[in-house]
Amino acid sequence: MELYGLISILGYMLLMAFFALRGAKKTANMEDYAVGSVAFSPVAVGLSLAASITSAATFIINPGFVAYYGISGVISMAFALPLGALCSLVVLTKKFRKKGVSMKSLTIAQWIGKRYESKSFALFFAFLSLLLITFVVLICVGLTKVIASTLQWNELYVLVGIVAFVFTYVMFGGANSMVYTNMIQASLMIIVAVVLLLSGYEYFLDSEGVVGRLKAIDPLLAAPLNPQSPLFRDYFEIIFCQFIVGVAVVCQPHIITKSLLLKKDEDVNTYLLTGVITEILFFSVVIVGLYARIHFPDLTLDGVAIALDSVMPTYVVTVLPIGLGLLVILGLISAGLSTLEGLIQSISTTITNDILSNLLFKHKEVKSEWKIRTNRVVIICLALISILFSYDQLISPNLSVGIFAQNGVYAYFSAAFIPVLCGLFLTHIRTLVVVVSSLTALFVHFGIYYGGITPYMEGAVRNPGIAAALAIISASLMASVLHLSLGGKSHKVSSTTEEDHVVSI
Repeated sequence: MELYGLISILGYMLLMAFFALRGAKKTANMEDYAVGSVAFSPVAVGLSLAASITSAATFIINPGFVAYYGISGVISMAFALPLGALCSLVVLTKKFRKKGVSMKSLTIAQWIGKRYESKSFALFFAFLSLLLITFVVLICVGLTKVIASTLQWNELYVLVGIVAFVFTYVMFGGANSMVYTNMIQASLMIIVAVVLLLSGYEYFLDSEGVVGRLKAIDPLLAAPLNPQSPLFRDYFEIIFCQFIVGVAVVCQPHIITKSLLLKKDEDVNTYLLTGVITEILFFSVVIVGLYARIHFPDLTLDGVAIALDSVMPTYVVTVLPIGLGLLVILGLISAGLSTLEGLIQSISTTITNDILSNLLFKHKEVKSEWKIRTNRVVIICLALISILFSYDQLISPNLSVGIFAQNGVYAYFSAAFIPVLCGLFLTHIRTLVVVVSSLTALFVHFGIYYGGITPYMEGAVRNPGIAAALAIISASLMASVLHLSLGGKSHKVSSTTEEDHVVSI
């Protein structure tokens, strides 16, 4: 397994490097890096979307939660959150693209700044985007667990190798290479998702079935709620909060702006149909966590406890035949890389264009070559930061790296939700309204989480989804009250000329 695994992973790396070099040849400036200079088919971009939404969390980390806590995790992660996310994706995508064609922006921060005519608000969101580094850490940890389990190598060495390789090829390729790599990754992930979902088919063939086997291990594993878990205790937690989080999760920059890679408006429906159908399959992969729990009823292997983040890699390596196992391993790696590429690209572009350019070169025309070079330095710094945080999560996670990542990412899109929503659907809105709503979301999210407010936050492991849902609701109420109390009056957002084209990422 180790030898064939090494050969397969090296072959996969060479393939990704090939497309990175191919994309680099067509990347002449930051606009090419951000949105590409190549016309892609709507199916290709739709697959890229599905690959970007689905990450190591869905394929590697979340099945571990299901293995630990049972069917309640499936309801939360395979039904409630996806329902909110996919409905929101369809609604917001069309509106965002329609609005986007009148604004020339490289990042979400720039889009918000132009929409509300506020450079300071744009800068605020640029700094807020740094919270997405926590998601980068989750993916790095997930990939490290998979590859280290396959090759039986030291996790630190694997982590450094992953970061060095991925950050380097994203540094040069940008969007031109990312759509190619995402399309390959999504295609492989589709095959792997089907293989994983069928890997436990025998559990459905006897009279006992999956539910019966889970009941024999622990009745709570087969119940819709698991009061003993830190994340799936009641319907408010697993359905209401997860649906709200799903609706807002689309506001992440590597998701909502993906449609802007399309060159024609008539391609949007095909793009969305491809992405939604593929994503439904991907979200279903968490069910494999039930198979893993049946196979490892006491969550141990050879007398050693299986950590939550290691459940999926352990299941794949020990249960599947070598050939099939290697295919799944490559699919799990693809699940991580597909989102990691987009995150590296969007975070580095935000730092380069929205933070460094605005703070250091306010009154100077910055040459495109300088931006490209600076962006590469930024990516190197992000790589070092990612290694430090990822290693910390490898050696001392609070149950799972998923908790760490959710806390940061959920805080970001909780703050972004109202500005994006109002920017899309309201013609007149005071900047004060959305600024206060964003600050409210941050205050409520981190206040509830770190302040231990509400009974949900009393344990050692706290659910960031609760804090995020309450933050989004609080921000929505605050925005509504302010908007109505001010009589809905504001200046109309300035429009740009029709010939302006969008270049957002």
